[in-house]
Amino acid sequence: MRMRQSLTSFEEAFHEELDHDRERREALRREAAARSRARVREREQQRSTLRFVALTATLLATAVVVTLFMFQALLWVMG
Repeated sequence: MRMRQSLTSFEEAFHEELDHDRERREALRREAAARSRARVREREQQRSTLRFVALTATLLATAVVVTLFMFQALLWVMG
């Protein structure tokens, strides 16, 4: 009888450990997925910032070039 009790308690402890390991693996998987999503968001934010800077620089360069050509044309017409 005593051996059956110890075997039963061993089996219960084993099943509890299995359940604990399953929960731990699932928690680790969820954390890894969350880190992956965070990295994707961070990369997208960096790309968005870079695109905004490129667009702003392009617009400024276009404005400068158009202004220069406009004044050159004005000088040519008046001169």
